[in-house]
Formats: sequence, structure tokens, C-alpha cells
Amino acid sequence: SRVEVSASDAFKNNITLFTRILDRLLDGYDNRLRPGLGDRVTEVKTDIYVTSFGPVSDADMSSPQAVCCAYQEYTVDVFFRQRWTDERLKFRGPMNILRLNNLMASKIWTPDTFFHNGKKSVAHNMTMPNKLLRIMENGTLLYTMRYPNYTRLTVQAECPMHLEDFPMDSHSCPLKFGSFSFFYSNVTVLLCFASLLRVDAYTLTEVTYVWTRNATFSVEVAPDGSRLNQYDLRGQTVANETIKSSTGEYTVMTVHFHLKRKIGYFVIQTYLPCIMTVILSQVSFWLNRESVPARTVFGVTTVLTMTTLSISARNSLPKVAYATAMDWFIAVCYAFVFSALIEFATVNYFTKRGWAWDGKSIVNDKKKEGSIMKKNNAYAVAVANYAPHIGKDSALPTVSKSAPPEPAKAQPAAKESKKTFNSVSKIDRMSRIIFPVLFGSFNLVYWATYLNREPVINNMVPSH
Repeated sequence: SRVEVSASDAFKNNITLFTRILDRLLDGYDNRLRPGLGDRVTEVKTDIYVTSFGPVSDADMSSPQAVCCAYQEYTVDVFFRQRWTDERLKFRGPMNILRLNNLMASKIWTPDTFFHNGKKSVAHNMTMPNKLLRIMENGTLLYTMRYPNYTRLTVQAECPMHLEDFPMDSHSCPLKFGSFSFFYSNVTVLLCFASLLRVDAYTLTEVTYVWTRNATFSVEVAPDGSRLNQYDLRGQTVANETIKSSTGEYTVMTVHFHLKRKIGYFVIQTYLPCIMTVILSQVSFWLNRESVPARTVFGVTTVLTMTTLSISARNSLPKVAYATAMDWFIAVCYAFVFSALIEFATVNYFTKRGWAWDGKSIVNDKKKEGSIMKKNNAYAVAVANYAPHIGKDSALPTVSKSAPPEPAKAQPAAKESKKTFNSVSKIDRMSRIIFPVLFGSFNLVYWATYLNREPVINNMVPSH
């Protein structure tokens, strides 16, 4: 019982000591004034641990942000830690660290950090505001939430997208934070022309931000933190930006998350159907020229299919004013399909009564046909003139018997028609070679160009 009483007394003494220390720290403390005011620059050390990155979703392109460039929104869940020194909070006692909650944090000065390109930031407050404040005996503070060492935030930020290489494109999504130095009088103008900024609050000579560790380890991403279906998170880089304004210079901390789009979905949904449609349009070259219904169906169906594929592919993109890599591919495929239909129209134009132009002699064939028609007409006239005297003249039967039968005269024409029926046009013969070779060459150049291109990362750093 004596041990229990002594433990209880020690506990009460510790509580009393804690209360005295806190009362003494807050006695005369003005949380409106930053640490080191008039003496030194307040240095805030930060680092970030990303627990999950994604998803990346298309922004509403009808919004003012989409006036001059395409934007997408991404969500990132981070543990955000800030550390600074406040000499007014030094203490001496039996403990080295004071572990406090959000009630104490509201009574002291804390950095007014905010995310510049964040559209929405959520601090986790279940079941209570998840804030924790640690005060070391030398006056160093660690401002945290949720977990002992980190501030957990979910940030929904904007990512500028340059879609010229879509869907083989790469992007750099920035996450910018710093002192509450910027407020935007016109969001639309800001996003397109970053020179129009208004700056108020702590300048570089008052509050500055630095990374707690070196640039390589200050931002880490959990191994299983990617929540991306259409992108690969290739890595991240950090930087310090100094924004100059008429009122001074300001520090902005920037993290760039480098993304590479996955092409598999678009190969299955767009590229393969387009390639198969072009190949199907070239099958008509192997049909005989007399198969007008079949070749017409091939041409019209493939043109309508390419039109549908083009519309569906464009609907999955933000409404940008320039052509993407997929647009160029679809346009070339459409040109091949339409050219196949024009080729059939050309072949059908030269197809006359079972014969077609073979590129050699069209005049000679017409002369032969004319001579045959003249012979047939002469024979018909002779039969008409002598038919009434056939019974009276005994010599006529002999002449008529000795005369070669008419079908024998038309036999060469029949043989000639057999030679030309179902024959292949020279235009079809050339198209069977030229179209596949050109389309294969285009695919070789297209994929070699875009797949081997070095990713171009546009950081969209404001100009000033």
C-alpha cells in the first residue's frame, strides 16, 4: 500500500509539474508573432511520406482552368512533417519531450503552410482532430497529426497535361507548398499566365522552408502506394523555388511526381481495331472486279467503322485544341480505308460488260468488237434478202449447207470473253502490294518514333 501511495503521489507531482511548465511556457506568449522576430529567419524543415498516390482523373474542361491548357486532378495521401525552433518554448524538467495535443497547438505559433496547387485538402479528424505537438527542451517543435511523427493529409491537386504524345505521353505532376504567401485574385488568369500573382505574408527574410534531409530522401513513396490504373509512377524529384514579387521574395517547396501513361488499354480499345479495319478494307483487292456488292459493303463498312472508332477515341480525351499522337494514327488509318474505297470506284469505272482496262490496249478491243458486229449484221441482211427464193432456187440449199455456221464465227469472241471474265485489274494487282507496304511502313515509323522518344517533362514553373 505504501508503494501504491508513493506511486500515486509521484503521478500527481508529475501532473502538477507538467501544468506548471505549460503555464510558464504560455505566460506572456503571443502566438501572433513568429519565432525570432526581428532577430533571425524562421526556418521550417519539412519532409513528406506518400502513402498512396492516385487516382488521376480528368478535370472538367469547361471550367475556367482549362482556358489555355489541359488539366487533370490527382489525389495524394501524405504524411507531412514540419519542424522549427521557438526559443520562447524552452523548458527544464524531468522529461525531455512534452507530448501535447491539438489544444496546445492552437495556443502557439505554427507555420501557415498551405498547398498552392491544391484544390482540396483534408486533414483527418476521426475521431478527434488528429493533431500532436511535440516540444523538446531546447525549444524545437514537431507539429504532427494522426501519427506520432507525421501529419496525414489528403490533397487533391491539379496537374498540367500536355497531350501531344498521347497515349505515349509522360507528365510531371507538381505538389507545391509554402507559407500562405499567395492568394489568387483571378484563378483563370493565374493558371495560364503565372506572372499575375499577388503575394502577402512572410517573405524569404522572415520564414523559409527547407527539406529536413537531402533532396533524395526528403520525399518517399510507399512501395505499395500507387493507386494508378492508367499510369506508372516512375519517381519523384524535389526542388526549391524562389518567387520574386514587388513585395519581396518567397520560398515555394515543390515535389514533382513523374508519371508515364500505360498504353495497353489504348492498344486494345483503339489501335488494334484500327489496324484490323485497315486490313479488312484491303481484302477487297483480292475480290474480282465484278463483285460490286461485296466490294461496296467492304468499303462503306470500313469507312463507317473508322468514323465510329475516331469518335469514341476522342471522347476519352480532354477537349484539347491540338492533335494527339492517337489522332494522327486514326487519321492515317482513315485515309487508307477511304483510299481503298476510291480504288474500287476507279476499278469499277473501267469495268464495261465483262471487260476492264488492263492498262495495255483498250482501242484494239473496241475495234475487234466492232468488226464482229459488222459481220453479224452483214450475215443477217443476206439471210433476209434471199430467204423468199430458198424454195425455188435449188442451188441455195447447197450454198447454205456449205456455208460455215454463224456460231463458229462468234467463237473467237466467246473465247475472248472467257479470257476477260473474272479477270484481275492491273489496278488491283498494284494495290495488293502498294497498300500493305505503305501501311506497314507507316506503322514502323510511327511506333519507332513515339516509343523511343525521350519523355518530355514540363514542370510548368511560374515565370517571373
